[in-house]
Amino acid sequence: MTEIDPGIDHRIERAFEENLSSVLDLSHRINANPELAFEEHETSAALIEMLERGRFTVEKGVAGLSTAFVASAGSGDFAFGLCAEMDALPDIGHGCGHNVIAASAVGAALALAPYADELALTVRVFGTPAEEKGTGKEIMVNCGVFDDTHAAMMVHPTLKDVVIPHLRASRSWQVTYTGIGGHASRPWSALNAADATVVAQTAIGLLRQQLRDGIRVHHVVKEAGAAVNVIPDHAVVDCMIRADTIDEVDEVWERVRPCFDAGAIATGTRVEYTTLPSVYREFRHDPDLAPLFEKHAKATGRTFPDYPDKMFGSTDMGNVSLRVPAIHPMLSFDLPPEAGNHTAAFAVAAGGPDGDRFVHDAGLAMALTIAEVAQSDQIRARLMAKTADR
Repeated sequence: MTEIDPGIDHRIERAFEENLSSVLDLSHRINANPELAFEEHETSAALIEMLERGRFTVEKGVAGLSTAFVASAGSGDFAFGLCAEMDALPDIGHGCGHNVIAASAVGAALALAPYADELALTVRVFGTPAEEKGTGKEIMVNCGVFDDTHAAMMVHPTLKDVVIPHLRASRSWQVTYTGIGGHASRPWSALNAADATVVAQTAIGLLRQQLRDGIRVHHVVKEAGAAVNVIPDHAVVDCMIRADTIDEVDEVWERVRPCFDAGAIATGTRVEYTTLPSVYREFRHDPDLAPLFEKHAKATGRTFPDYPDKMFGSTDMGNVSLRVPAIHPMLSFDLPPEAGNHTAAFAVAAGGPDGDRFVHDAGLAMALTIAEVAQSDQIRARLMAKTADR
């Protein structure tokens, strides 16, 4: 292993601090202008503008996605990627903190760029749209966008500091019932599509008793009539299943689907299934990258308690981790449990002091982790060999 030059860490940290004010301003602007999946045009443009000012070369519209991009600096044979998520949630904005995820990635990249050639490193920032809905990274992975990158990382805000969170796979379906409408006062010729959703949900509720621990079946009735005196001829349900692997998700669906079939059989309606494009694969954490990130995050003052529950949601960064070595640590906001991810309170915090602290700690820890990996003959060689074997 090559001796780490402590001087380069100091130079990277100084560069990070010099850019921090601009990076925080970027985070605040993104937070104040939330954009939904595949519509992150102003967010993408703001990220690209700052990276281009930092002398990154940017390829826009990658994988056929108008807001996706790859920004590169340095000419080293070892390429490390930072993922910048961009999309917000309907109604509550950046309730998952993608503004701070994107800003911390940019901050880390800008700090590394001046020293990339010295480290024989190519630094990449991947602008990844549609994490909340549509799994933009899955599209980018399938188009080969990550194929010439040897490792990737991002850090996500939550309510805990966790280096190796348990991130599960998930897939979603849309279920549509079609019946025959009618006047509620004369119901005998009608086939009630809304009743089909009740039967299906009851069956799923009973099925849950037979499912393994940790499996989740979520469903929401999106349409089921508009007037109390009209029997609905149309109903729509969205269903999501979470499990440890995507194969297990698909196995569970084979048990959940008959529950929806039962709704159609019981009510005489017709049922149709559409597999939605969002697919979140299981996460595979790289064993060398995780402890290095933990060391550098601790240097910022973060602590990592041994929480008994490290189970979180799903992310399309898992899709990347099955293609290239990756990590996805979590750093916390100081908020009460009821103000966690996917709430309006979390969106507010992402634009305030909690978000600013996250950008600093996550960005600096990522930059120093990548610099250390670039100087480690053993880790660098393993990561390059692993991706060469694809």
